[in-house]
Amino acid sequence: MSEKVHCLIIGSGPAGYTAAIYAARAGMKPVLYQGIQPGGQLTITTEVENYPGYPEGIQGPEMMVDFENQAKKMGTDIRYGLATKVDFTGPVHKVQVDEKDWIEADTVIISTGASAKWLNIESEQRLNGYGVSACAVCDGFFFRGKEVAIVGAGDTACEEAVYLSKLASNVHMIVRKGEDGMRASKVMQDRVKNTPNITIYWDSETDEVLGDTKVEAVRIKNIKTGALQQIPVSAFFVAIGHKPNSDIFKEFIDMDEAGYIKTIPGSSKTNVPGVFAAGDVQDKIYRQAVTAAGSGCMAALDAERYLTEQGLA
Repeated sequence: MSEKVHCLIIGSGPAGYTAAIYAARAGMKPVLYQGIQPGGQLTITTEVENYPGYPEGIQGPEMMVDFENQAKKMGTDIRYGLATKVDFTGPVHKVQVDEKDWIEADTVIISTGASAKWLNIESEQRLNGYGVSACAVCDGFFFRGKEVAIVGAGDTACEEAVYLSKLASNVHMIVRKGEDGMRASKVMQDRVKNTPNITIYWDSETDEVLGDTKVEAVRIKNIKTGALQQIPVSAFFVAIGHKPNSDIFKEFIDMDEAGYIKTIPGSSKTNVPGVFAAGDVQDKIYRQAVTAAGSGCMAALDAERYLTEQGLA
């Protein structure tokens, strides 16, 4: 079975839904497939206070329902389904959904996002959204004046530790390797070491996040000695990286070494004409809902211009 559409949007976070709103208003009759996690990472977030237009804050899942309803109201055809294969060899782009049906599209907007890497311990997932977070910039505000922990050893972990130090009373940073094995650049390491309310635990790994209904402490283990230590904290931040959800596009789309899709600066254009990328799948720096939404707008406008230039509008 094959179907032909003007604009196909793959993914349903802030980038995908915003692209859908703009594409629908432009008369492009977009079809959007929601993917494996409809609404994206915000559906596993609790309170969102930093998105414009919600002065009282809003729950992440509720916010994504608002986005979806607005996209539907504008005329987007929103469908359940996961893109499992693509063929971008010709002028008409082909996308397979759920390993069976093929969609042919004049334009494709990739907004599949990125998934946070986790430690894969039971308590981390159980308390996700209740003090466990993979985004210090998103959730650090809720723990002002509290003790918090962060795990990671790269530049992002150091940046987030310094960010948290301005909000939290103390930041406990858990680093798996010794001082000479830290991945972060020297300038970021020095910044962390020179911040008085950041304590670094070298050669340490997370044994368990403690708490029944919210984070109350973290238990860490010294890798060299095996000694356990319990640290009372109100939040536990995981900063060991993100993985862009871009695997199915690798054969056709240019990416960096981490798998983030490369776009032409100042646009959402990829190396394949008519294929655009928006949101966290192409953004390893900001990773915020508002920046994802902005890039979704860019992708829809770029796609509209492409259709006009090709005489397909």
